[in-house]
Amino acid sequence: IFMVLSLLSIVYGALRCNILAIKIKYDDYDVRVKPAAYLCIFMWRSFEIATRVAVLVLFGSVVRIWVFLIVLLNFFGFFFYPWIVFWLSKSPFPENIEKELSRLGTTVVLCLLTFLYAGINMFCWSAVQVQLSDPDLISKSQNWYCMTVYYIMRLMENAFLLLMWYIYRTDFYLYVCAPMLFLQLLIGYCMGIFFMLVFYQFCHPCKKLFSSSITEAL
Repeated sequence: IFMVLSLLSIVYGALRCNILAIKIKYDDYDVRVKPAAYLCIFMWRSFEIATRVAVLVLFGSVVRIWVFLIVLLNFFGFFFYPWIVFWLSKSPFPENIEKELSRLGTTVVLCLLTFLYAGINMFCWSAVQVQLSDPDLISKSQNWYCMTVYYIMRLMENAFLLLMWYIYRTDFYLYVCAPMLFLQLLIGYCMGIFFMLVFYQFCHPCKKLFSSSITEAL
């Protein structure tokens, strides 16, 4: 019961972040989110987060040391990604976050922001993409390429972790139909991707402002 309540609270938080991100990106427009959009986001985030957590738990139950390596690689990869993009862009260091902050204070704030960004992306696609070269620190463009790469890599990673769990599973899972659980989790993650595609293709409140639809980008 507590696990279900925790999952629902996290999914609700992800849903609210999605809606807030849309309103921030399109603050010049009157954004009206329809019930169908709320439903798609809820299903998208539910499948995505639940299956991701389940995969990590299963993998960690049989290969306990390696799960820390997987988590650290994911975390540091997403933590340093905005900084690498920022350094490659050769943009000036952000100075407009807070005038009273020193350069060190601004760096600490940016590190905390990318820390939160990395933590979110370990489990689901962040509703807001950090862009340190932008005055608002977020990317307001719809980058289908990054989203596509993220979900392809995440699906492959989940499949690999489940395969490792299936190979090295212990007698604890003797009464569990391992092949069925393997397929259910992969299908569950694919269902999350499906509802995400439905949301951006049909239910996004500002889909008319996209330069191209997600199906065209794919």
